Amino acid sequence: MKQFDPASNIQDLLQFGEFGDVNPSITDSATYTFMEAKTMVDTFQGEEEGCFLYSRHWNPSNKYLADALAAMEGTESAWVTASGMGAITTTILQLCDAGDHVVSSITTYGGTFAFLSNYLRKFNIEVSFVDITRLDEVEKAIRPNTKMVYTESLTNPLLQLSDIPKLSEITGKHNIKLVVDNTFTPMIMAPARMGADIVLYSLTKFVNGKNDCVAGAICASEEFVKAISDVNTGSAMLLGPILDPLRSSGIHKNLHTLHLRMKKHSDNAMFLAEKFASAGLRVIYPGLSKHPQHQLMKVFMHPDYGFGGMIAIDLKTSKKASALMEKMQQEGVGYLAVSLGYFKTLFSNSGKSTSSEVPENVQKEMGLSEGLIRFSVGLDHDIERTWQKIYTCLRETRVI
Repeated sequence: MKQFDPASNIQDLLQFGEFGDVNPSITDSATYTFMEAKTMVDTFQGEEEGCFLYSRHWNPSNKYLADALAAMEGTESAWVTASGMGAITTTILQLCDAGDHVVSSITTYGGTFAFLSNYLRKFNIEVSFVDITRLDEVEKAIRPNTKMVYTESLTNPLLQLSDIPKLSEITGKHNIKLVVDNTFTPMIMAPARMGADIVLYSLTKFVNGKNDCVAGAICASEEFVKAISDVNTGSAMLLGPILDPLRSSGIHKNLHTLHLRMKKHSDNAMFLAEKFASAGLRVIYPGLSKHPQHQLMKVFMHPDYGFGGMIAIDLKTSKKASALMEKMQQEGVGYLAVSLGYFKTLFSNSGKSTSSEVPENVQKEMGLSEGLIRFSVGLDHDIERTWQKIYTCLRETRVI
């Protein structure tokens, strides 16, 4: 069977502007006119296709981006939001009612963990956190009122691989949804093709790649996208996490270079991971043969795009981590900053930053060391030169 090719699917889209522009037109309007009153009524009732009503509902610029993302993921439809958290919260609140239950990977982005662990309590929605790599633990946690299993393709920040096909078998057996955040591995993995019902993104990261805006996406069935955009009951429509059309247009253009960028991110990350390992450091990277799920990753990944641009190294203490990160920034390796997917390398001490919402006892339970540094490896042209800078920093801070 021919391999699913996300880059070619995007390339095949013919999306041009209303005056023949090679880039789709940016629709700078909050509301849209109707030639007949009946068409407006029908649109409100969901009976009229192809009409734009109000930008919080749909607008042409966001539709262009959503269609391209659906092509990339192999889903029927997509919806774009003003942030990755907007995509996550919209999805969960659409699927769950008061009194329902969620099973989630315990290793997940700190903001997601906080929403699941703290915010959902006000709706009496319970969450069971599990080791997503232990399928027996996942299935055991499912209850009669469970509505979804939530995970990340490659978990943040410990880079554990979710076995999406087997998780899909479990959720299918219990008639619940499998929701997967694919922010770390766009194009590398295609969760919907492996059985995920809904695929989420923080477009802020690799997809946009410029760290100049915040955005998110929900890739799913046409039925689910219609549900979240319903004027009476849709969480996207009623909560209003809509992406601005100007930002949407910029992300849409950047999407067309994603395949090139992911390959370079992955190539550079593999080089640095091997160098860190040869220097005697504890390294977590799915491209290394010693990663416990390396072989499984090889089965799931698209070989053209590598193992991803994310690396974690463990220096045991936050003091050592801070010293190294400060030195690397001084030496021009990259920036001591949160987020990822940027053209420059970014690094942060996860337990004190992007996972700081996770209580310390839970961090220990999941195996998150206080000295863990998460690297988002950039698009450096000469990665050997970058490694020499890092090596100097490692020596000068007495890490090695």
